[in-house]
Amino acid sequence: MTVSDLGSVLWRKSSRSGAGNDCVELVVGRSGAAVRDSKNPEAGHLVFAGAGWSEFLGLLKEEGATTAADART
Repeated sequence: MTVSDLGSVLWRKSSRSGAGNDCVELVVGRSGAAVRDSKNPEAGHLVFAGAGWSEFLGLLKEEGATTAADART
């Protein structure tokens, strides 16, 4: 995914967003994904190529599992 691919995309808000609008928005395409802050979408975004997006999601899942295990102890 390139920045030029983002010109007319429909961003979607994370399903984990709270009432305070503290969340991210994302768009996923065939060649990657982009993420931005929903409170300040004009501030920019992170663009991930396909492999980078998969790695990023893996790290988030790993961190979530670590955090959940720490909370149980």
